[in-house]
Amino acid sequence: MTTQTTDNITPSAGGFATGYAGRESGRDEMVEPDGSLRPHWRMFVNLLDDLGPEEIPRRWEQARRLIRENGITHNVYGDPKGLDRPWNLDLVPLLVTAGEWREVSEALVQRATLLDMLMADLYGPARCVTEGLLPPELLYSNPGFLRACHGVAPPRGQWLHLYAADLVRATDGRFRVLSDRTQAPSGAGYSLENRIVLSGVLPAVFRQCNVQRLAPFFIALRQTLVSLAPASRENPRVVLLTPGPYNETYFEHAYLARYLGYTLVQGNDLTVREGRVYLKTLGGLQRVDVILRRVDDDYCDPLELYQHSFLGVPGLVEAVREGNVAVANALGTGVLQTPAFLCFLPEICRRLLGEELKLPSVQTWWCGEADSRRYVLENLSRLVIKPAFPTPGSDPEFGEEMSSGQLEQLAARIAARPEGFVAQEHIESHTAPVLLNDHMEARRFVVRAYLAADGTSYTAMPGGLTRVTAATDSLVVSLQKGGGSKDTWVLADGPVGHSTLLTTATQPVELSRGGGDLPSRIADDLFWLGRYVQRAEADVRVARSLFTRLVDNVRADSPGTVNALATTLLGRHRLRLDEGAASTMVQEVFNPAGYASLRSSIGHVQGLVRALRDRVSADAWRILQGIERDLSDFDSNIQDDPVVGVVQLLNRLTIGFLAFDGVLAESMTRGQAWRFLDIGSRIERAIAIARLVRSTLVKVVPDEPALLDAALEIADSSLTYRRRYLTQLEAPAVVDLLVADETNPRAVAFQIAAIEQHLSNLPREASHPQRSPHRQTILELRTRLRLADLRAACQISPAKTRPELESLMNEIIDRLESVTERVSQIYFSHAEVSRSLAGPGEEGIK
Repeated sequence: MTTQTTDNITPSAGGFATGYAGRESGRDEMVEPDGSLRPHWRMFVNLLDDLGPEEIPRRWEQARRLIRENGITHNVYGDPKGLDRPWNLDLVPLLVTAGEWREVSEALVQRATLLDMLMADLYGPARCVTEGLLPPELLYSNPGFLRACHGVAPPRGQWLHLYAADLVRATDGRFRVLSDRTQAPSGAGYSLENRIVLSGVLPAVFRQCNVQRLAPFFIALRQTLVSLAPASRENPRVVLLTPGPYNETYFEHAYLARYLGYTLVQGNDLTVREGRVYLKTLGGLQRVDVILRRVDDDYCDPLELYQHSFLGVPGLVEAVREGNVAVANALGTGVLQTPAFLCFLPEICRRLLGEELKLPSVQTWWCGEADSRRYVLENLSRLVIKPAFPTPGSDPEFGEEMSSGQLEQLAARIAARPEGFVAQEHIESHTAPVLLNDHMEARRFVVRAYLAADGTSYTAMPGGLTRVTAATDSLVVSLQKGGGSKDTWVLADGPVGHSTLLTTATQPVELSRGGGDLPSRIADDLFWLGRYVQRAEADVRVARSLFTRLVDNVRADSPGTVNALATTLLGRHRLRLDEGAASTMVQEVFNPAGYASLRSSIGHVQGLVRALRDRVSADAWRILQGIERDLSDFDSNIQDDPVVGVVQLLNRLTIGFLAFDGVLAESMTRGQAWRFLDIGSRIERAIAIARLVRSTLVKVVPDEPALLDAALEIADSSLTYRRRYLTQLEAPAVVDLLVADETNPRAVAFQIAAIEQHLSNLPREASHPQRSPHRQTILELRTRLRLADLRAACQISPAKTRPELESLMNEIIDRLESVTERVSQIYFSHAEVSRSLAGPGEEGIK
């Protein structure tokens, strides 16, 4: 496709834009009031027209598929999809000219500089309050004002390292600031992901529109964070502090951590010792120099801030106070997020900068002032009312949508507590086109623009996160209310050079085969991920064998086999074999609320993979998404006939978990992370086989050959058995193959040998003269299996049971669970923190 200019493009809104006229008011981003295309949109629309009416929906579906496969999610609280709600991205970006964005960027740099200076004043001499520029109530009654941080100077005297402003285009066509985001601005990672998806599905359009790149912004942010570290640290450690996987924007936290090359941590991954912050790793405590936080101010330290917080780090404020760690943004910056500050910023700007505020805010009135309160009460039906100090879940109230009775109640609330309310002008903002199936609709939008500190100034992202309303008549732009997002394209005046976060080193890097120190919580999560993946696979295999027999009239004539498999899967000792048996079992096995159901095991896998987003490869995530889709498709048909397709589903799930386990393991270097994943996997597989043998072979049934065949099938060892023993099925031979054969990758002994090898390579106290207890347990268990007389163990008692075999299986399970407990105590609880993996130059602190 040849590059075109706007000179040969018709200005009419035809082709792709046919039928789109914006809002009746004519204030739209893409079209003029007369219906013609705005000049900077003509190239984009023409290029989409070149794709053709059939190709555009295909590209849109491709974008949505990429979002699903990459696991781009946003947690909408209360939504049935919960943590798995896919990110909503529109195929049509918001286009802004380079000239306009240059003006906006310059104004936002001024605003960020002003707010940074205001922060220094509020937590220092507070002259803005003493000189009457700011009412004292807005500071000292502000929940965001952290008294514990008063007088604490951040590194380089800079408070705001990442700043965001929500922009709305007013009726005069200029942008206004709707709100300032100064605490822990979210969305920059989603902006980057939007860009990657959209430029991937519209590569030629993106290239020919000369869209400015986002990488320079993130380069500036990373350089700023490194510069905050104490001067004595040559290679500072930067971590990204997240509230955890249940936070609405957790995907972004994991994505940014991976993109910037930082360790993603939760509050319990860090500890403060002697005024310094440390990361808990397998090799001991490793010092942390900079924390990029996504946790709100008052949750960061339960000792000096919100005492009931489980998200922060006890003692963090003291470490900041002593200058031993830098936090970005600085603690206490949430004080600026009150909308009441907006009406005082122009005068503060004149006083602190000696300039007029270049980018005005949406007109705002604080009801704590008599004149402002009087105006608000007289014009309540035309204004938007907000809390002066916003709290989670507090929504703006639009006067135009309220009845006279509701307006009277609102006026009474304001009169009773005027300092708690602000009012803002209700701007009839511009709209932007949103693609919906085969047509476009106009939606209100808000642009979140981002700035990163860059030396003594700021660098603006050439783009941002554009959010749109959920419906044409909706007034609230909120992702929590069902809204969507757009990429924001700033169109350069000419070709744009390639830029990337990956740079060529000026000096040769020192070769290394390490992958960084493994945090204890990550090792814990990987260990249990290995266990739950194997547990889910084992449950799927047993369920497949069970349902194959239930739906097969010939094989269903073995009630002993069916009951034994039901016991293995759900702990049921008797199953009534009638026409409804299969349907009943489907309901139990796939019951989402069942603790021992297949759904429960798969749910644990999904939860752990979510928590390990920065550690799990994209291919492994896609496989897990496929498993979830198979289950979802089955759920939609389960009410009609639950038995139809269940065996086919279990076949797909078996293949899916095999693929997931393989890709997960093969995408990891053979370091400590992989070891803990594999230890968990080996322990669970050994326990699953021991339980299978205990459930199927301890109690002797008349149709035992059928039960032995089922056990071999579940353990994926039928071919090996038949090569050795042809078709003769005997319990001692089956037990030997499934329990004691160290050459069978499904056998208990094989798992124990692998576990022993892993444990010998884990960090330990090298000076200890004896083996650690968990290694001793594994060695004893391995010896026990090598010396076990399995033929004697399979002897049948008068009660038609094999008590010695049952005792041996119980011993295997108990010993492996004791190894799990001991490994957890040593490596995951961090009760012991000084081990031989501590590297040179790192403090060995207990």
